[in-house]
Amino acid sequence: MYKKAVSQTILKIALALLAVLIIYPFILLVSVSFSAEKDILSYGYSIIPKTFDVEAYRYVFKNPMALVNAYKVTTLFSVAAMCLGVFFMSMIAYVLSRKDLRGRNVLSFFLYFTMLFNGGLVPTYILMTKYLYLNDTIWVYILPGLISPWYVFMIRTFFNGIPAELSESVRIDGGNVYTIFFKIIIPLSKPVLATVALFLFLAKWNDWYTAMLYINKENLVSLQYLLQRILQNIQLLQNLNYGAVSSLMNELDIPAETVRMAMAVVVAGPALIVFPFFQKYFVRGLTVGGVKG
Repeated sequence: MYKKAVSQTILKIALALLAVLIIYPFILLVSVSFSAEKDILSYGYSIIPKTFDVEAYRYVFKNPMALVNAYKVTTLFSVAAMCLGVFFMSMIAYVLSRKDLRGRNVLSFFLYFTMLFNGGLVPTYILMTKYLYLNDTIWVYILPGLISPWYVFMIRTFFNGIPAELSESVRIDGGNVYTIFFKIIIPLSKPVLATVALFLFLAKWNDWYTAMLYINKENLVSLQYLLQRILQNIQLLQNLNYGAVSSLMNELDIPAETVRMAMAVVVAGPALIVFPFFQKYFVRGLTVGGVKG
């Protein structure tokens, strides 16, 4: 008992230290975002701001309506892509998991083949703009990348671990394939579906490349791309010849470092809010298959 207690204590201390190492960078990030730019340039990063300053957030929220609109657009296409992606990929995975499906290995190969090759940037751009007319629409955020073969195979592997006797019992009771899928398979697959949903949400939430390529309308700009443009404007001002414009502005008036941290806080906020709702499914997903019944 004594050895067990000691080992448990050591394990708890190790996990506590690991938690501190994980949380510390985020606390430092928030602290720097509320620090004065001159303090960062003079003393470096500090866990406690030497001078509490919200100038970085004033700079980020300089145009609040554009930021609010970007939040709305990003939330809309992130949630839509997450829901549609999980729905369609789970249906594909269920079909491929059926052992009575003829040619399922061939279909799996065609799906896997798309992981090895793609059309390239130029053909993809031409397809999106000249043939599908997705540019300057909300659908350009949602439809491309809606189906990921990697996630399909991951969901299929989880479906294969569900006992086939459950499906057979539903068939005996008169249930059809839709009843099996929605009443049996989906409820039992919440861990893997929640994991895929979170990954999809984060991938879409952090997407700024799509807006840069396909969006010209200001009301459809994503949050990430809007913040990217703010950062580019700061870098442009920093690269100006300050000797020629010294009468107009001072270098310390541009909160470059603190703005970067403030943007990271603004972007990370929703993800931190969403994650606790998926946490319990992650814990279950880690233990799936650990106990055989």
